Amino acid sequence: MSSRTSATRYAKALLDVTSNDADAAKLERDLTTFLDLLHTSSELRQALLTPSVPASGKRGIVTAVSERIGMAPTGVRMLQLLADRDRLGMMADLVTVFRERLLDRRKIVRAELRSAVALTPDEVKTIETELGAVTGMNVAVEAVVDPDLIGGVLAKVGSTVYDGTVKSQLNRLRKQLVG
Repeated sequence: MSSRTSATRYAKALLDVTSNDADAAKLERDLTTFLDLLHTSSELRQALLTPSVPASGKRGIVTAVSERIGMAPTGVRMLQLLADRDRLGMMADLVTVFRERLLDRRKIVRAELRSAVALTPDEVKTIETELGAVTGMNVAVEAVVDPDLIGGVLAKVGSTVYDGTVKSQLNRLRKQLVG
């Protein structure tokens, strides 16, 4: 079984035991904080991901770290379970899948927005609103600057691409002039 498949099962179970969106959002922040600590601290990473450290030692470490960051009890128990089963190596997948499931639960779809220059928060909000109107869903936009673009915006919502880049507009104009 792949790490992503296992992470999906754990994330689904974790989301099932959270009673409301506020608890789930706190849990997502807590898990992200723990994952950030795992990525930034080589000592923590070595202690939790090395097979030579026994499960009881890993359990003690995740308990201490999670309590220190003020993690919700549900998150502490999940980390303890992962430590007991030597599954802490899939934390990144778990957090990713948990976020995706939380967005699905809230009926929010992610959109990737690429532009040649950085967009202002108002511009991002306007595009987010327009994409929401087009898709009929709540949209969470992640804006990225793409230096390969000449100008305009490229939005990707799921598998649908809305291309408003200068390059595509020039290609359409060329086809009209030639055809």
